[in-house]
Amino acid sequence: MEAEGLDWLLVPLHQLVSWGAAGAIVFGGVVPYIPQYRDIRRTQNAEGFSTYVCLVLLVANILRILFWFGRHFESPLLWQSIVMILTMLLMLKLCTEVRVTNELNVKRRFFADFDPHHFWHWSSFGDYVQCVLAFTGVAGYVTYLSIDSALFVETLGFLAVLTEATLGVPQLYRNYRHQSTEGMSIKMVLMWTSGDTFKTAYFLLNGAPLQFSVCGLLQVLVDLAILGQAYAFARRPQKPAPHVAHPASAKAL
Repeated sequence: MEAEGLDWLLVPLHQLVSWGAAGAIVFGGVVPYIPQYRDIRRTQNAEGFSTYVCLVLLVANILRILFWFGRHFESPLLWQSIVMILTMLLMLKLCTEVRVTNELNVKRRFFADFDPHHFWHWSSFGDYVQCVLAFTGVAGYVTYLSIDSALFVETLGFLAVLTEATLGVPQLYRNYRHQSTEGMSIKMVLMWTSGDTFKTAYFLLNGAPLQFSVCGLLQVLVDLAILGQAYAFARRPQKPAPHVAHPASAKAL
């Protein structure tokens, strides 16, 4: 009787917690990029952010949306992909505009040139949109033809989350190669770690497809490895750094 009397409180509270968790899943992934976006706008310098981060997340989330057509999963995860795609397009737009403004080389590069040497380094935001639409069209058409194949659908889901899980690997390798984390945003990695931990717990508790949970755990391990590098390298004696300009492509965060 007492438990039934508390239903009026417990049911709305449970609903509120569920809505909060869903909201955190949908919007939590874009939070680490807000300070980065504001910093680029303030300094008008995009060299500290690699647009390949946008490429990885665009590919991963487009594949995840296509996976949803073959195997429906939690709606917040679908909305998370949509919000992340929009966020990465905004980041690309800002970075492209800032880079073109500061670029001394007046030669313009276009997606339609199909020059692999300048892939993902074009002179107009519209070229990035064309590339994203072309990839979405091709991947969508292949998915449409193979949607009845359970093997294809499961592989598609695995590729989607595996692509996102490897987001921190270039930074991990860069730190190892240079034996330093100089220029890396610790704040962003901490936000990644907390977000990936929460996301993985959400996957496990809500029975998301196995691909999501496995690759979520991989993301957390990569984040922890990067933080471990920061701790280990910070304890080493600092050597005088030569005055050499670091290429923007070496900065993944």
